[in-house]
Amino acid sequence: MKTYEQVLETVELALAKGEYHYCIEYLLPVIESFPLSSKEGVNLRTILITALCGINKKDEAKRFCKELLKSYDNKTRENAKYLIEVIDSPDIKKPENWNVEFEYYQSLNKQSLNSLSKKKEVVKKKKFINVSDTPTGATKPFQQGFSLIIIFILLLLIPLLSGCVKVENTLDITETDSITNNLVIESKYMKKFPWQIKFEDKIKDIFPDSEIAQEESTFSLKNKNLNLENTKQVLKIIQNTAGELAGGSTNIEINRTQKNFIFFKKYFYRVDLDLNSIENIDNLELIFKIIHPNKATLTGNNNSNLEITRNLIIWKLNLGQMNSLEFSFWSWNKLIIGLSIILIIIILAYSLRFYRFKLGTDLPQLPSK
Repeated sequence: MKTYEQVLETVELALAKGEYHYCIEYLLPVIESFPLSSKEGVNLRTILITALCGINKKDEAKRFCKELLKSYDNKTRENAKYLIEVIDSPDIKKPENWNVEFEYYQSLNKQSLNSLSKKKEVVKKKKFINVSDTPTGATKPFQQGFSLIIIFILLLLIPLLSGCVKVENTLDITETDSITNNLVIESKYMKKFPWQIKFEDKIKDIFPDSEIAQEESTFSLKNKNLNLENTKQVLKIIQNTAGELAGGSTNIEINRTQKNFIFFKKYFYRVDLDLNSIENIDNLELIFKIIHPNKATLTGNNNSNLEITRNLIIWKLNLGQMNSLEFSFWSWNKLIIGLSIILIIIILAYSLRFYRFKLGTDLPQLPSK
């Protein structure tokens, strides 16, 4: 049985050359080997639909579109609906007044060099384009089918042209002494890039005891129960490993200060990411997320790449420059609050005991001598 990579390479090459018949004959016997529930099956059926539309076999193309409608993936079903609309759209007829007719002169025969040069001078004086003043009519807008065809072409080009890799790192500082760092790398292309595979192999060797999940297009690394110093070390290791593969050096610094009040604490964070040497990687999206316990306030300059909500900061990083973020938030002083509650309970218990003893009991007393 041929692998998915072999089949995909063959049919994409045939599709690019316009060999639709060969593409269909090659795919039909093996299409059932790739189930509809997998990305491979959806991708190969989309290519088959394109080839069938190329030779005007719309009924068979619609049959495969209806198979895609049965998929559990919402995106796949939506794409199938668009494809059916494109297939059912009417054909666009080219207006006759779009044609430009050229007159042909039979007298231009190759007889001799002298006669050819003389006839060329005559031809230059004649106008081969019909420039009559006959009106061609008002300019008509494109029909609805034209827009659907353009949408169909764009849908087919998206999986071929999309090469973006999204790197998302989430830092959960809800518990200041038990921090969680979660790194997720998602490839929007059908296959991972070579540098992704090398990076994943190195990370697995460096963090063998961490929670690691590896799939066809994604990779995730989770480190739990870290203090601030351990968090800095983990992030620096990840940054240095990525920088080596990218051909440049990177650095990350996280500084935290706090102010203590009676029942509250205020934390101040500053994060600096040096990406000056990383600027030649196309289609790379870097996102740094910070989960905090309470509403955060930006204390530095406003950054247009920031999205801040009550408990989440989404920070889109820029390659080739220094990225800085400063924010602060309030937190309860749990130790003081706990001691205060214990002290209040002790005082209440002592007070109840004192007043109860002072009031006495209703039991009869023995007569005194």
